[in-house]
Amino acid sequence: MPGQALSPRDAYDLWAPNYPAVAHNPVMRIEQAIVEPILRRTRARRALDVGTGSGRYLPVLASTGARVVGLDFSMAMLSRGDSATRRVCADARRLPFRRAAFDLVNASLMVGDIADLDAWARELARVLVDGGHLVYSDFHPSWARNGWRRTFRASDGQEHAVAYDAHDIDQHLAALDAARLRIAAIREPRVSAAPHDGRDAAAVKAFRRRWHDAPVVVVFHAVKESAPR
Repeated sequence: MPGQALSPRDAYDLWAPNYPAVAHNPVMRIEQAIVEPILRRTRARRALDVGTGSGRYLPVLASTGARVVGLDFSMAMLSRGDSATRRVCADARRLPFRRAAFDLVNASLMVGDIADLDAWARELARVLVDGGHLVYSDFHPSWARNGWRRTFRASDGQEHAVAYDAHDIDQHLAALDAARLRIAAIREPRVSAAPHDGRDAAAVKAFRRRWHDAPVVVVFHAVKESAPR
């Protein structure tokens, strides 16, 4: 097992040189199978991908016809993937955009890097237009309950763990409600939802043998309500 978990910033800087620009493990593929169809249905004109990392969702968002911006706090991660889309290095808790700048905000598996969920939700709501969509995912609370760890292997072959802040479903719901973000859908896909292309069959089988069919991610789709007059 890897030793003490690295902070997200240190981990991503170390991971960046060999971090693919596509969903590269079963959890990410399960998550994207849920998120991508939602993004395509929203048909946004202006989209922000928060915690874009190597930019795996940037082509998906661009293919819908949206003008897209990718944002991440790691310059090392931003250097990965296609550089054709505008990218910004900034903190997701202090977005460098005006109010109502976007019709859609996507945030994939990055909110575990944020301790203050309420402040994060308010900031994302700030840059959304009324009626705009927030689509985001997090590691399911089952991770904390079962003691699972986020790990990666660096370029030198050494395995590391990444620290993350665990949020339960009620915390997510309270943060969204306080930010005037109305829930449109919540999905909690299990490992049995892994795409059926054969890549993950052995890993899914081994996981289910030990953990049965526990959910691995939670996906939220919320819509910003108009401010009261």
